[in-house]
Amino acid sequence: MKNRVKELREKQDLTQKQLGELVGVSRQAINAIEVNKFDPSIWLAYDLASFFNITIEELFDFKESERK
Repeated sequence: MKNRVKELREKQDLTQKQLGELVGVSRQAINAIEVNKFDPSIWLAYDLASFFNITIEELFDFKESERK
């Protein structure tokens, strides 16, 4: 699913590891989300959106993504 995680993470000058620690997942999980290899659970999506102070819909592009 297309998302803005990498863009927003880099704007805050965070590494994947740092962001992962802030939301309770591994660096590998953040990387997989950023390269669209992994769709996060609704709770992780919520935590990421909350961290960036935006809605889940602003963080993840549901309209442009294939439904699984």
